[in-house]
Amino acid sequence: MKVNNVELVISAVRPEQYPGEFLPEFALAGRSNVGKSSFINRMIGRKSMARISSRPGKTQTLNFYKIEESLYFVDVPGYGFAKVSKKEREAWGRMIETYITMREQLKAVIQIVDLRHPPTEDDIMMYDFLKHNGIPCVIIATKADKIPKGKWQKHLKVTKEALDIEEGDEIILFSSETGLGKDQVWAALNSRR
Repeated sequence: MKVNNVELVISAVRPEQYPGEFLPEFALAGRSNVGKSSFINRMIGRKSMARISSRPGKTQTLNFYKIEESLYFVDVPGYGFAKVSKKEREAWGRMIETYITMREQLKAVIQIVDLRHPPTEDDIMMYDFLKHNGIPCVIIATKADKIPKGKWQKHLKVTKEALDIEEGDEIILFSSETGLGKDQVWAALNSRR
């Protein structure tokens, strides 16, 4: 998909702030610093639409990016080791849970994991949460360019087994650096709209 038109419509914290349109939405979930912003920028063909931070935990709101007037990417706060208080993390958790479990427009969660490492406990908890709530999921194994091609399948196997991926859930190799997997991700999303 060629993207010409993208805008950050709103950074929301409460349901009444969400966009009122009935466009399909895809939420991006992943550990702090797993590369969600780089993923968004590669997918929409922009260098810095989504801000890339050297400080994990920078995203503290639900950021709604409208793409081609036809769908939204919703960047949610990263989970994991963000240096914020326990109280703040709990508030983020409630905000994310409310959005993911209540939002009719949400078509799937794009869960981003780092192909170089086995999924973390937080990655596993997020996947289990999505499955428990019946939320469709597309798993993006990013940073594939950092691993020799010959080892991709071995790393994918580790990811699939650790998450205990259910049949029907797609896992796509991706690289924000090279664009590997971009067309495959658009195809997966378009099939869920």
